[in-house]
Amino acid sequence: MTHPSRTGGQILVDALKIHGVDTAFGVPGESYLDVLDALHDSDIRFIINRQEGGAAFMADAYGKMTGKPGICFVTRGPGATNASIGVHTAYQDSSPMILFIGQVGHDFTDREAFQEIDYRRMFGQMAKWVAQIDRADRIPEYMARAFQVATSGRPGPVVLALPEDMLTSVAAVADTARYQPVQASPSADQIARVRTMLAGAKRPLVLLGGGGWNPQACADLRAFAEANALPVACAFRFQDLLDNAHPNYVGDVGIGINPKLAARVREADVILAIGPRLGEMTTSGYSLLDAPVPKQRLIHIHADAEELGSVYQAALMVNSGMPQACAMLAAMAPVDAGAWRASVAEAKAELLAYQEQPPIFKDGKAPLDLWQVVQQIRAIAPADTIITNGAGNYATWAHRFHRYGGMRTQLAPTSGAMGYSVPSGVAAKIVAPERTVITFAGDGEYMMNGQELATAVQYKAGVVIIVFNNGMFGTIRMHQERDYPGRVSGTVLHNPDFAALAQAYGAHGETVTETAQFGPALERALEHTRAKRLPAVIELRYDGDLITPGATLSAIRANALAARAAKQ
Repeated sequence: MTHPSRTGGQILVDALKIHGVDTAFGVPGESYLDVLDALHDSDIRFIINRQEGGAAFMADAYGKMTGKPGICFVTRGPGATNASIGVHTAYQDSSPMILFIGQVGHDFTDREAFQEIDYRRMFGQMAKWVAQIDRADRIPEYMARAFQVATSGRPGPVVLALPEDMLTSVAAVADTARYQPVQASPSADQIARVRTMLAGAKRPLVLLGGGGWNPQACADLRAFAEANALPVACAFRFQDLLDNAHPNYVGDVGIGINPKLAARVREADVILAIGPRLGEMTTSGYSLLDAPVPKQRLIHIHADAEELGSVYQAALMVNSGMPQACAMLAAMAPVDAGAWRASVAEAKAELLAYQEQPPIFKDGKAPLDLWQVVQQIRAIAPADTIITNGAGNYATWAHRFHRYGGMRTQLAPTSGAMGYSVPSGVAAKIVAPERTVITFAGDGEYMMNGQELATAVQYKAGVVIIVFNNGMFGTIRMHQERDYPGRVSGTVLHNPDFAALAQAYGAHGETVTETAQFGPALERALEHTRAKRLPAVIELRYDGDLITPGATLSAIRANALAARAAKQ
């Protein structure tokens, strides 16, 4: 049915409702005032952010949490450039997302008008589709396509530019139906080949990752792994696709991989990769699997046909969505697992040993034991707690020592984007207010989007943020000491009092300097978030020399100097 005449902004918001949007994130701009006016009369919750990068990160986190496109609105020029980091993250992470950008009116186009940018050129390589809606009567068509593209095949971001005069123009146009995501599915012959390859294996390994998963797909995967006694590892920052307490879960394949798990990957004769792109982080710089032809017999299942064979020439390539593939694998007749059944328990034991207290803390000399911090979180927080983090060495403490309780208990950027931690934690609490959300943030990383703490206070998103304060950009310092030992440059930070800053925002804030202080501080923070529905910040001040669970900066520096001296 064709509606009475509506403005472009009204048509767009009506389309958002048709496609099931309940929440949008953004920073207001004069370039899309008509959309803001239409949102006023809708039941869509518009979360006002403090910077467009934070808004885009929240939209990405929403997409990860729900499987529906995260919606973000920003203004032209500076708003779009700020938001681009979230678009890049959504692309590399395969998160469904739609970014709407206000644009200059048609009468100013191609004059380098105020804040004018050609978004097709700007976002061309970091989005699945970029377009500009030039006519109000075509808004329903563009909107339906945007949702379709963002959710079909490999999920990802779409960017739509909205000229200001188009939004205020009036059109009488019919709405579309709601989008229907489309995924490929394995053929019966492909599943039969998977079974034949597994039946002939002696050292198989399942590797999970990528986007497009849902709870049923995870349940089907778990049933498949159990029926065939298969060891299951998860790709970089996709550790929540299988409950880490499950007997078949053997660890994560990413930065800081357990050396014994890395050996198992290299020595596997069949690798069943379900969902991951098999990129640099997951393959340890393309070293765990030789490119382009791996030594292992590789079965690669991926939602994007163009991804298959792009780096690795697998023995079997299957274009499929995760729910479709996992349902058929779960229905597959089990194979005889006698050749490898005992190795699953061995691999699990190796993981548990790798998660024991690191030697750098066993002498008890460090006032604040970061391993004990994670143990306290595991002991105090519910099993379904959502852990979020951004990029930095501090994230290793979560990735290596926390045990994720299953989908969706982890939110982290595979793109390695700093500034993701706080926005993703706030978004997770907005999406799932009944669940506990704990954010790991580095001191440098926190300062990139810590202003979104104000968003958390405004919308009563009671997230607990743990700031790892070692007074430096730790990851870069580590590489610096390895390659340029003793020549510190550009990595020293002078930080604020994070606890006092949190209190200034209206949040709870505490500082922890000793191990015994953390458990009680976490209890108080969690109680505050439950009782007040407001965020809490716990600042951890610790010795920056403790750069990773397995190394100190002083040891890295000494080794680098010794190696340099040996070459002279």
